[in-house]
Amino acid sequence: MTIMAIDFEASCLPRHGRSFPIEVGIAGGGIARSWIIRPHAAWAGWDWTAEAEALHGLSRARIEAEGEPADVVLAQLAAAVAGCRVVADSVIDQYWLQTLADTEAVMAPFAIDHVSLLLDEWGADEPRIAAAMAHADALHTARHRAVADALWLSGLIEALSGAARPRQASPVIARVA
Repeated sequence: MTIMAIDFEASCLPRHGRSFPIEVGIAGGGIARSWIIRPHAAWAGWDWTAEAEALHGLSRARIEAEGEPADVVLAQLAAAVAGCRVVADSVIDQYWLQTLADTEAVMAPFAIDHVSLLLDEWGADEPRIAAAMAHADALHTARHRAVADALWLSGLIEALSGAARPRQASPVIARVA
């Protein structure tokens, strides 16, 4: 079964108030995709923090202009991960998936496992986890956008599962005068 990493970016962290998802990204099985989510009318008056905006770099104006409707994102996301095991590195991602599903008055169309379940299933010890994190860090240096974070987690999962391929050196291009 394909393991699909998922990550949400949000208007703020729940400890700062009522938060809503503004972007979701997935990566795994050769797929990497993200959706910017236009705020749903049900989220009017919910919280937004400058701290969160500074982290992910998405302004309210941008998500209003470029975002897809919540129902479209939910349907496309569910189709994209159908048949996959979906994994996140934060339990909060399940909350944001349900917040997205609530706009359609439905239960979340899939469950999100925490990556710690994989670590336990695979018997990953500290040195193996540290090596996998170093691998993911080397491949995916940009963070805090949904697809970038999903790609990082997918890289970690690949390294832990033994599916990671060695990084190929960039070809050296010589300039001939």
